[in-house]
Amino acid sequence: MRISLMDRSLYYKGLMLLIRKDREVRDKEKGIMMSIGRFLGFDPIFCENAIKEILTNKHVIDAPPCFSNPAIARCFIKDGLRIALVDNETHKTELAWLKAVAEENGFDGGWYKASVETASRQEWIESGDDLEVKHLEWE
Repeated sequence: MRISLMDRSLYYKGLMLLIRKDREVRDKEKGIMMSIGRFLGFDPIFCENAIKEILTNKHVIDAPPCFSNPAIARCFIKDGLRIALVDNETHKTELAWLKAVAEENGFDGGWYKASVETASRQEWIESGDDLEVKHLEWE
């Protein structure tokens, strides 16, 4: 699956919005976001600054992203669930926001619920080696 610059930007921004939902950005989340940023081709300094400022940036609009392709949205939601669960805590705000992303991208509630159940049973590799985004190719 090929991913455009617009979808890459939406992917990164969307995950940034997700990690701020619990009003705390943990070290594991920072590491994963740096890895995703590198993979998506974003400058590490840009990523570091975005992570530092995500909790205080008042100009960020908290709208669920709508991707150009459902396959990209599926990858995003699966990665989002992994990031949401990396701290071994389930935050209702994170799950509600990911559900809104699923709805925005045309997925039914059954698919989302099954994805949450699957993600909660999986072992998380903290290095981010098993992220869905790594299966996407740039345009």
